[in-house]
Amino acid sequence: MANIQIRKYQDDDAEIVKELFTLGMSEHVPSSFMHMLKQPPTQMVLMCMFCALMASSKSFLLPILAITLLLAGARQVVVYMFNRYIDDSLRKDLGNIGDTYLQQKDSCFWVAESDGRVVGTVSCLPAERVPGCLELKRMSVRRSYRGMGIAKALCRTVADFTHERGYAAVVLYTSVVQTDAQKLYEHMGYEKTREFLIPVVVAKVMNFTLFEYRLDLQRDRKTD
Repeated sequence: MANIQIRKYQDDDAEIVKELFTLGMSEHVPSSFMHMLKQPPTQMVLMCMFCALMASSKSFLLPILAITLLLAGARQVVVYMFNRYIDDSLRKDLGNIGDTYLQQKDSCFWVAESDGRVVGTVSCLPAERVPGCLELKRMSVRRSYRGMGIAKALCRTVADFTHERGYAAVVLYTSVVQTDAQKLYEHMGYEKTREFLIPVVVAKVMNFTLFEYRLDLQRDRKTD
């Protein structure tokens, strides 16, 4: 992790932070689409449609074309879901990081900088769903800088901040398709405490599950 410095967010970082967040979230569109295709209801709909069109048209072309169009439309639905989440986030907390994270008690926002370039972000604030804990949020590392220990260092920064302020634990939320993030958090000592579906119809159809993780600061933390 040579030449990596973790520091508090500054106003000049606003645009690059938004860019990192947008790029990081957009990376999950393909895996989310594949997750949707693996769900039994999706496969059943596709199979039934193919068989029905095949039986009525007596042709392979129409069913194949219809399935192709349906898959294209489904992918656009996934893209829409992520774009809506990105837009909401940029309009809310990431639209005014200073007020949301730096002016509020027990909240902070950090960036990881390499040779003057911001390549990672993380933040925390009091958890709404879990009293007495801080919530880790907005973890993102530029793709070309992954595997260098930056994400682990950002996790430790949040854990140290939480411990210094006397909170019992850090909690965070990640999705079923973010497998690399799950492995990172589990390596850092986080334990999965809850699973739940996003309360949106499309997410329920996709079986798009969120995982809640918790790091109890009384326990020894992995730092390797």
